[in-house]
Amino acid sequence: MKSSSHAPSATSLPRSPRDDVDARSTRYLVTMGIRVACFILMVVITPYGWYTWVFGAAAIFLPYIAVVSANVGQEGRRNRREDPEPALPATPSAPPPETRIIRVEETRAITDDDPDRTA
Repeated sequence: MKSSSHAPSATSLPRSPRDDVDARSTRYLVTMGIRVACFILMVVITPYGWYTWVFGAAAIFLPYIAVVSANVGQEGRRNRREDPEPALPATPSAPPPETRIIRVEETRAITDDDPDRTA
């Protein structure tokens, strides 16, 4: 009996390289757009206060974050730590049942009226 309600995946192929590049480019452009917006807000909004420093820090550090996140492709996100959980239990739960093998060898009975019999 199946325990899940949805059908299993027919394939486990990764995302195509073109789709991966498109996703990374989009992620980079969005991050750099946020950086430009932070830089503009840092200059335009007056009076200057603590938020000016936040916008300035974002304008300085977002390029690094954008480049690092754009260089990490789908493979980098998929590689996760795997727990070394055993597939089988360390000790069998019950000893295997003993099987008795009975071998019977049959031979053909030889009679006096057998045509294959040579005298």
